[in-house]
Amino acid sequence: MPKEVGTFLREDGSDWCVMGILFALLAALFAAFTVTLTKAGLETVNPYLAFAIQAVLILGISWSIALYSGDVRKSLSGMDTRTWVFILSAGICTTLSTVFSYRALHTDDTTLVVPLERLSLVLAIVLAVIFLKEKLTWQVIAGVVLMTAGAVLIGFSKKGG
Repeated sequence: MPKEVGTFLREDGSDWCVMGILFALLAALFAAFTVTLTKAGLETVNPYLAFAIQAVLILGISWSIALYSGDVRKSLSGMDTRTWVFILSAGICTTLSTVFSYRALHTDDTTLVVPLERLSLVLAIVLAVIFLKEKLTWQVIAGVVLMTAGAVLIGFSKKGG
């Protein structure tokens, strides 16, 4: 039985939220558009310049959303050193991930790059289990194996074959 609107119980008694799933699916949709549009745009421009141009837009949009969503000054002053380290480290990782992704897309086919890049899903699960102590079930293990096999199969498939 639902505990509250948009929240349902899993078999193990923990909650999952419909909005979390919706936002995750929207993130996947926009990530797919991002890769496709980026690959199309990289035909005539240096991948590092393309990222720099997009980064300006990302900066403007993200700060606009942050400012619109609440009291930024209070949130910033409430962040401890540990949080700053994690957030800034994640920002560095995001930047490097995007730079390497753009370079790979500039160099090779989307059908090779994207499946291999999306092995980040598998790596994120492994890191979550190791560092965040998230639960590892047989379903998670099976999913990791299938995602890995799928990424390798798609990534290294021959064109037209």
